[in-house]
Amino acid sequence: MSAEDPARKGVLFGLAAYLSWGFLPIYFKHLHGALPTEVVAQRVLWSVLLLAALIAVSHRWQHLRAAIASRRALGILAVSALLIGANWLIYIWAISADHVLETSLGYFLNPLVNVVMGVVLLKERLTRAQGLAVALAGTGVAVLALGASSGLWISLALAGTFATYGLLRKIAPVESLEGLAIETILLAPLAALYLAWLASRGELAFGADPHLTWLLTLSGVMTATPLLLFAAAARRLRYSTLGLLQYIAPTIQFLLAVLAYGEPLTTAHIVCFALIWTGLAVFAADGLRRAPARARPEPATCP
Repeated sequence: MSAEDPARKGVLFGLAAYLSWGFLPIYFKHLHGALPTEVVAQRVLWSVLLLAALIAVSHRWQHLRAAIASRRALGILAVSALLIGANWLIYIWAISADHVLETSLGYFLNPLVNVVMGVVLLKERLTRAQGLAVALAGTGVAVLALGASSGLWISLALAGTFATYGLLRKIAPVESLEGLAIETILLAPLAALYLAWLASRGELAFGADPHLTWLLTLSGVMTATPLLLFAAAARRLRYSTLGLLQYIAPTIQFLLAVLAYGEPLTTAHIVCFALIWTGLAVFAADGLRRAPARARPEPATCP
C-alpha cells in the first residue's frame, strides 16, 4: 500500500466526521417535540448502550476497567462529563430556539479559545500569528457584544465548555472510546432519573410518538459515529490537515442558519464573522508552517 493511501482514507474519514457534525442541526431540528433536556438524557443513555457494544466488539473491556480503576482518570472524567453534558444541552437548546448561527460562531471560536487557555493555564507562548488571530477574534466578539447580540452567551458558553472539556481530555490518561464511555456511564444515572421524573409527569416524548421515538433512539448512533470517524482520521492525517478540516462543521452550520433556517444576519454578525474568519486564516497558515514539529491531536468529542 502506498504512503498516499492512508492519507486519502484519512481525508475521507475526516470529511465524513465533520460533514456529520455540520449537518447535525437538521437532526436536532426534527426533535422539536421533545424537551432539550430529554434529548440530552436520551442521547446519554443510548450512547452508553452503543459504546458498550463497540467496546465489546473491539475487545477493549480491559482498557475500560483500567481507566475506571485509575483515580486520576476517573476524577478528570467526572468533571469532563459535566462539561460535555452542559455543552450538549446548550447546543441542543440553541438549535431548538433558532440560534444555529450562534452555535456556528461558538465552534469557530473554539480553536482560538484553546490557544488562550494554553497560554493562561499551561503557560504556553503565543507566536505572533497566534497573537494576531486571537486579537482579531476578540475584536469580533467585542463588535458583536456592542451590537447587542442576545445570543452571544451561547457562542461563548459553547466555546468555553468545549475548550475546557478538550483540555481535560488532553490530560486524562484514557483513550477516546473508553473516555466517552465512562463519561456517559457517569451521566447515565442522572439521565435515567430525569426521564423517570418526566414519565411520572406524563411529559416524556419517548414512546408517545413512533417517529420521534425512533429519532431519539438514533441519538446514540448520531453521537458515536462522527467520533469514530474522527478518531480514524486522526490516526492517518497530519495535525495541520485535520486542523483545517475542523472548520467544515461550523461553516455548514453557518450556511444552514442563514440559508435554510432564515436566521437574521446583522451587520454586527457580518463584521464579527469576518474578523474571526480572518483570524482563523492567520491561525491555519501558522499551523501549516509549523506542522512538521507538531504531533497529531488526541481525538475529542464534538457536538
